Amino acid sequence: MADSNFIDYVKIFCASGDGGHGSTHFRREKYIPKGGPDGGDGGRGGNIILRANKQFWTLIHLKYRKHVRAEKGESGSGALRKGKDGEDVILDVPVGTVVKDAETEEVLFDLTEDGEQKILCKGGRGGLGNDNFKSATNQTPYYSQEGEKGVEGWFILELKVLADVGLVGFPNAGKSTLLSVVSAAKPKIADYPFTTLEPQLGIVPYYNDQSFVMADIPGIIEGASEGRGLGYRFLRHIERNSVLLFMVPATSESISADYKTLLNELKQYNPELLVKERVLAVTKCDCIPEADLSKIRRRCPKNITSVLISSLSGMGLEELKDVLFEKINEEI
Repeated sequence: MADSNFIDYVKIFCASGDGGHGSTHFRREKYIPKGGPDGGDGGRGGNIILRANKQFWTLIHLKYRKHVRAEKGESGSGALRKGKDGEDVILDVPVGTVVKDAETEEVLFDLTEDGEQKILCKGGRGGLGNDNFKSATNQTPYYSQEGEKGVEGWFILELKVLADVGLVGFPNAGKSTLLSVVSAAKPKIADYPFTTLEPQLGIVPYYNDQSFVMADIPGIIEGASEGRGLGYRFLRHIERNSVLLFMVPATSESISADYKTLLNELKQYNPELLVKERVLAVTKCDCIPEADLSKIRRRCPKNITSVLISSLSGMGLEELKDVLFEKINEEI
């Protein structure tokens, strides 16, 4: 994973700019030796802003940028001149990024719409110049206000992939192969577990120029919710999917048992995932004699829509797309 370009977790230190100090100044001109106070206000410190950008798919651009600081506001000056505001720092992040306080792990906000902006660290307010403090009883205030300190702290950015359909299955269940066949995505495919080490997205074309997004999530193993294997790291990506497509090979000793194990891992990780629409695809049916397919159907769980498919022969793929598209629109 060291050379992977897909980074879905970063921890960064952010500090907004301090506000500029207000000015203590009095008007002094050739024929006005004792003018009143004319100290200007300090400028606002720069904000640190996060902006969702659909052109970004990873947080790799922030992996080595551990410290982000915004500009300080400039101090005010005479003749009521206000200090310049500190320049804001805008950090583009992928749509679906969740922001947490690194110390408390409290979720501060998440960015789910392209172009959405949130202020992560607000810049300090500029101090008031002495002109603001003049009054009938105090016509020459010899004081002004200091600028407000900025906000700083460590923050965690986590990416949760946004997709209509999330593929859920054990390693080597045929998830990557399915994605490569029904979309233009080209995930790595090989006949060994954990070929997929990072989520892959593909756009699946449908009738009448319609389409939906499918995400191949790295395989789950039993115990993934407890941190075993690669599953725990990527389970959070399933949270954003509208429909979960469970995939179990036809060669499995017990299709129902494997499905229940996958379901249990999701339940242990986040019980709310069980509310999502679910479909079961029995994969690799080309490995089973056609006469035995009816037995496979009887071995499928009764409480979920099941489709028998083969990504190699194309068996059942159109039916699967019909079922998924219907489920997606039920969610909408």
